[in-house]
Amino acid sequence: MKRIIQSTVAILARLTLARYAPRVIAVTGNVGKTSTKEAIYAVVSSQFVVRKSEKNYNNEIGVPLTILGMPSAGRNIFTWIIVIIQACMRLVWCRYPRVLILEMGVDKPRDMDYLLSIVKPDIAVFTAIGEIPVHVENFVNAQAVIREKIKLALALEKDNVVILNEDIAAWTDAKERIKASVVTYGFSDTATVHIYTPEYRFESREGKTAPLGVTFKMEYKGSVVPFRLDGIFGLFPGAYAAGAACAVGIALGMNLVEISSALQSYGAPNGRLKLLDGIKGSFILDDTYNASPISTEAALYALATIPAQRKIAVFGDMLELGSYSEHAHRDIGKKAAEICDVLITVGERMRFAADEALAHNFKKNESLFSFDTATDAGNALVAVVQDGDLVLVKGSQGMRMEKAVKEIMAYPELASTLLVRQDKNWL
Repeated sequence: MKRIIQSTVAILARLTLARYAPRVIAVTGNVGKTSTKEAIYAVVSSQFVVRKSEKNYNNEIGVPLTILGMPSAGRNIFTWIIVIIQACMRLVWCRYPRVLILEMGVDKPRDMDYLLSIVKPDIAVFTAIGEIPVHVENFVNAQAVIREKIKLALALEKDNVVILNEDIAAWTDAKERIKASVVTYGFSDTATVHIYTPEYRFESREGKTAPLGVTFKMEYKGSVVPFRLDGIFGLFPGAYAAGAACAVGIALGMNLVEISSALQSYGAPNGRLKLLDGIKGSFILDDTYNASPISTEAALYALATIPAQRKIAVFGDMLELGSYSEHAHRDIGKKAAEICDVLITVGERMRFAADEALAHNFKKNESLFSFDTATDAGNALVAVVQDGDLVLVKGSQGMRMEKAVKEIMAYPELASTLLVRQDKNWL
């Protein structure tokens, strides 16, 4: 039945694209796809009627559903029938957006081939990719993940645009094989859209220094404009997302001033380094949407660079790393030992991180704790957290680390709007 539904929505998506001919922007990469998508949406929606992919609609079912503008029916066959009927009716007439922003994810070999059989984007945006990519356990090696994703760039034609992160060699090495126009963004001086080093903005709040967001400048063809992102606490991830969005805006004919103004509406999606008020006067860096080695390192950097009385990291397992798993978790443990006052691990794999922290002078039962579930970790955190602490919480989706965040939120009654995975299917 799943295959029938998948084939049906794919056919309807192709027909819908042929019927309404929207401009399609596709976002891929290994880290930062959702944040980049949201930044692009903030820019493009200031000038066009836009639809973006919601939740994790970036796979063989999610991409067609975004094109159709329909929700998933889960496992309910009768609701799927209604979805398909409504999609057919919209082929006759509907108010269709001028621009679609799609995430195109890759979990296994030939995933990109399948998505490209449904939609050929006009603009393709590539975010970051780590030395150990997410989902690598489903591929022969890390290079195979890169080759699968780069298919998106190679599929575009001369009148299309490919936007690459200039600081990622895995993408720029493919430049000569790309037929489309190439625009780059990054901190490198050679980037088309050059990002200058970002800095935090702070305010004094009840005698404590509270971060407000980041600020930086971007340059394009000699024009330099300041950018301010309120509520964004990953210095470099936030700047990269804005840089990609800036490149998209330029491809659509916007100027830097218009783009900077549009990005004022951009905020961190739930679970992506979002700052929340915690119990006992603490702050929480909620990065619970997902985890990979590169995104966890970026989160640790944010924890290190934001002032606080104590730095606490709560890490759940990073999944789907295959043979890279032990090394990746030990590396995170070593880095955490250099930054954190307290480290709490959740899951079997993160015990490698705990072992590495012990080897770097962390004291068990004083500053290092390990648990099997996020809920257990959250309950323990209630006793550990003190006034002025900054608590980073992160882990792969399957670890459900948002449950730990909920235990130490100052306003848990707002969990349904502030945390990830709060709909009934998850709860």
